[in-house]
Amino acid sequence: MSVLKKLASETATYGISTMLGRFLNYLLVALHTKLFEPEQIAVQGQLYAYAGFATVLYTFGMETAFFRFARQEKDRNAYYNLILSAVIVTSLFFSGILFIFAGTAAELITYPESVSVVRMFAIIMAIDGIVAIPFARLRLEGKGKKFVVVRVANILINIFLNIFFLIICRDIHAGEYLTFLQPAIDLFYDPLHAPDYIIMANLIANLMFFWLLRKELLDFRFVFNKELFKPVWVYAFPILIMNAGGVLNMLFDRAFIQFLLPENFYPGRTTKQAIGIYVQCYKLSIFMNLAIQAFKYAAEPFFFSKGEDKNAPPVFAKVTKYFIIICVLMWVGICLNLDLFAELFLKQKIYHEGLVVVPWLLAGYLFLGAYYNVATWFKLTDNTQYGTWFTLIGAFITITSSFLLVPNIGYLGFAIAFALSGFTMLALCYYFGQKFYPVPYDVTSALGYIGIGTLVIYGSSLIKIQDLWISVPVHMAAFAVFAAIVFFLERKNIPFLKR
Repeated sequence: MSVLKKLASETATYGISTMLGRFLNYLLVALHTKLFEPEQIAVQGQLYAYAGFATVLYTFGMETAFFRFARQEKDRNAYYNLILSAVIVTSLFFSGILFIFAGTAAELITYPESVSVVRMFAIIMAIDGIVAIPFARLRLEGKGKKFVVVRVANILINIFLNIFFLIICRDIHAGEYLTFLQPAIDLFYDPLHAPDYIIMANLIANLMFFWLLRKELLDFRFVFNKELFKPVWVYAFPILIMNAGGVLNMLFDRAFIQFLLPENFYPGRTTKQAIGIYVQCYKLSIFMNLAIQAFKYAAEPFFFSKGEDKNAPPVFAKVTKYFIIICVLMWVGICLNLDLFAELFLKQKIYHEGLVVVPWLLAGYLFLGAYYNVATWFKLTDNTQYGTWFTLIGAFITITSSFLLVPNIGYLGFAIAFALSGFTMLALCYYFGQKFYPVPYDVTSALGYIGIGTLVIYGSSLIKIQDLWISVPVHMAAFAVFAAIVFFLERKNIPFLKR
């Protein structure tokens, strides 16, 4: 079981620090929802969705290709230079076009007043694409601590700049204190565009990546070798399609909500208000997504390194089992305490109207996390075309379900469509995986815990407790009972408790 302990240790390295950093960053949600009305920050939420699409396009499967082709240390520098060169060219090309035609892009997304914000996003997306490969190198070389330090530093810089722009600059401009700095602040601060400084803070924080990753970037030499690049591209292209489908699956809602949600669907709320409410409530599902992302950072190199081991399938099965158990615990814990999370992070009551979407979104991420575990088989067997088909099917389900549901039940339709898509992808991946790379997954355990978790969440939703001082202890106690039952059932099987 030492390999499981190693994986758990690496996941903790990425996970605890990354989740701590992201949690600190998530505190900005409380700041943003306190300072701004939903319609003021709707455009940011949507542009971040488009940025997610761009990251896939800019890196075009090269992160996974780097893991695949640079496994041998003697090949690492050659493939690092080759792949990073390709990503730099792609990132600068697409961001350059977006920067030049920012006005047209702003019109297309129905935010014509946000040209400067679009230009800032063009630069942010280019930076994200370029630094993706140095981050992949850190993961492959096992430099998890530096990976985490750089990520957390970026988040802390972003938090500081948000506070600086949104609070300190605002107050100095209004003459509340440090009035001698007012002329300097007025050179760049305009209170009429206060929400735009959220994006400016992100841009400045991302520019700091070039300093924080200077060693990895100074090691880089721009090269292009057509013969060396061809097999890399052949391997990466299905992953590009797969990643594009996966990102479309996760971001379709925020990218297209203004086109699918009927005007005045919610009484007394404009479409932009509804978008702002949905986007901020969506962020409550980030905790599950963070756990999955942290696990992926550690697991992807781990799975590739163990793929040829004949004892790998039972290890993969145990990893997946405990991954699902942890995700179910998170799912139940968050859903039972939604009233507390809403009070802590969604400062204005108007945002609480969208909380109904959170359990479905968390379920969708749970299914996707399990899918990423099960999907190991097609990466190890070089059958990445299956992953492409699975994600395209998932995206198709998300899109068609959204078109059917959203006009009738509002933004809840996006959340249900996301959960349906994730479950379908998981089921298909498991079915075909057992044919090509059999792994003895404990399906009964997985379905059992998910089923019990569903019942607990549904039962809790039927009991409304308005007083937070009563609801929080009751929900915490219910979660403690659920967690104790899980621990009791698994006490003999948890390898980390065995000596």
